[in-house]
Amino acid sequence: MTQYVNPYNDDPCVGNLATPVNTSTFSKGLLSNLPAYRKNLSCILRGLEVGMAHGYFLIGPFYKLGPLRNTDTALLAGFLSTIGLIIILTIGLTIYGKVSFEASELKNTLETEDGWKQFTSGFLIGSLGGCGFAYLLLANAV
Repeated sequence: MTQYVNPYNDDPCVGNLATPVNTSTFSKGLLSNLPAYRKNLSCILRGLEVGMAHGYFLIGPFYKLGPLRNTDTALLAGFLSTIGLIIILTIGLTIYGKVSFEASELKNTLETEDGWKQFTSGFLIGSLGGCGFAYLLLANAV
């Protein structure tokens, strides 16, 4: 009988299990293509890519499930709510970067204070752009 769940690297003291999900080449390939792990990508571009995805998809729940969902101003209210949430998320990223990372000589590394600042500014610009793009699409499609 084949066992699909084993101790990670055959070491039971690690506290992790090797499953077909977390050790498959598909999972590793998928995760290595995320912007946080992609090689040779600047911190600001990582933030832009993450921000565009979040800004684009955050407007939908506010638009369709918000308290003004059955009114003519539902899309505008969803857009403004999304902008508010993006600002709150950016403040949270800034605070996290301030308390977690120290200044370093390394450049283009996400785990430094300067790299995290670039990531946060890229996130803000990308998410506002993604939100604005989704707003324009929804305003002209409906």
